[in-house]
Amino acid sequence: MLKHYNHIIWDWNGTLFNDVHICLDIINNILEKNSYQRLSFDKYREIFTFPVKDYYAAAGVDFIQHPFEIIGKEWADTYEIRRHEMDLFEQVENVLSKVKSHGIKQYILSAYVKKELIDVIEKHGLTGYFEEINGLENVYAHSKLELGLNLVKRLGDAKGSAVLVGDTLHDYEVAMEMGVDCILTASGHQTKERLLAAGVPVFDSINDFVEHLN
Repeated sequence: MLKHYNHIIWDWNGTLFNDVHICLDIINNILEKNSYQRLSFDKYREIFTFPVKDYYAAAGVDFIQHPFEIIGKEWADTYEIRRHEMDLFEQVENVLSKVKSHGIKQYILSAYVKKELIDVIEKHGLTGYFEEINGLENVYAHSKLELGLNLVKRLGDAKGSAVLVGDTLHDYEVAMEMGVDCILTASGHQTKERLLAAGVPVFDSINDFVEHLN
């Protein structure tokens, strides 16, 4: 049970927001256009990482021929055009409602650009669930660690009373640096096998998280 937590810090993309298949489609279109091999769904989840430049390199991108700043911006611009094709994972609002009913405060900590993050959260009617929405200031998504460390300072009592819920090993790494607990879901951008290596609870989906709350 999560009743001993005072704060739940949610990742957004791949945790609450189901954007995995669109992200894969966007990168595959870019790869194909530039004569690189397309990624399978499994391969994508095996190599996806932060900073995203590293995963582009793992996908075979030659940054001398195709600079990351150009390809990364193309990806981000296309994502913004297509984000209206995406939706929340099933049961997300149910989860947020249950957490709120326990009196636990909720926050967003994301590597997504803050302006767009706020917009999409508002679009899905979820703004009222969160005490804070924390996102990056640019499209290159280096890390949200600094945002997380600043959030912990504001919370004051985070150690032992806060948990970060995400879908990548980067979320686990950020949680460790922040000094908070971590729970991972395996329906996002990385495989369950990769996530289990972190040694923290891993749920197959957000629906399993609902059952855990029950």
